[in-house]
Amino acid sequence: MKAIGLTSYGGPDVLHTVELPTPEPGTGEIRLRVKAAAIHPADVMLRQGALSEWYGDTPQPYVPGMDVAGVVDAIGPGVDESSDLTLGTDAVALVNSFGTHGGYSEYLVLPAESVTKAPLGSSAEQAASFLMPALTARAGLDLLGLNKGDSLLVAGAGGAVGRFVVALAHADGLRVIALAADRDLELMRRLGADDFVPRSAEFLQQMQITAPSGVDGLFDTTPAHEQHLPVVRDGGRVVSTRTDLGNLDRGITSAMVNVRQHMTDHAAIVGLRDLAEAGVLPLDVAAAYPAADAVEAHRRFDAGQVNGRIVLTF
Repeated sequence: MKAIGLTSYGGPDVLHTVELPTPEPGTGEIRLRVKAAAIHPADVMLRQGALSEWYGDTPQPYVPGMDVAGVVDAIGPGVDESSDLTLGTDAVALVNSFGTHGGYSEYLVLPAESVTKAPLGSSAEQAASFLMPALTARAGLDLLGLNKGDSLLVAGAGGAVGRFVVALAHADGLRVIALAADRDLELMRRLGADDFVPRSAEFLQQMQITAPSGVDGLFDTTPAHEQHLPVVRDGGRVVSTRTDLGNLDRGITSAMVNVRQHMTDHAAIVGLRDLAEAGVLPLDVAAAYPAADAVEAHRRFDAGQVNGRIVLTF
């Protein structure tokens, strides 16, 4: 089968077509014929060499990709017969990518727990766009453990993960304060944000008006947590997708969300699919490129200011 991989680290140009054996499903596994794979920040980290220590001497090529949509192509023994995943089913899946196992592939073998039916009425590109960032958002909100009515500042609310935090937090009944660029105002309102604070040098002054007593929780998808921590109340809670913040002052507790720990949480995956199907979660695709144009797709991703996911099609 064909896949898009890399044998050296660097910019988008290191991506190229590779030939790999077509995988066969084992016990408890499902094979997908991939139709679409969304570009994820972890794909860029792999491409640039940020994961080189973790990968070590793992044989190349390295295939990126953690978010896919496709068609159930084969089912291994031991898959629950009551599963709604039958041959030919349109499906979405999470890929715990490593080595040659990644979503930028024509075929993928995955644990059945990581796969569910695609949202009804979605295109392959749309179906590939939501699951990984939505699961990251869900896991982070669960770590925060806020109560209905509590206030939550979402830093980086317009980003791939942040927009799902806004939508899920709104559905949870939290008071959502979205911190994002001015251009994201309409999107934040559509997703249910109660308050919008534009990213600017006057952030702290604006938060004094918006939440004068401080926020109960901070979900930070950015590297600028030092700028955001002062607005968390004493005893508040913080979750980061970027770094482990460790022990914080003023009784603030912190945690880092690692979505790879949740890749087989089938109940959460199905629940997110249902929310996407109900229109609660966005299925925003900024652009789709044939897999052969992965270099150009990564250039577009690296350029930033993308409103939605960039997707490769197979």
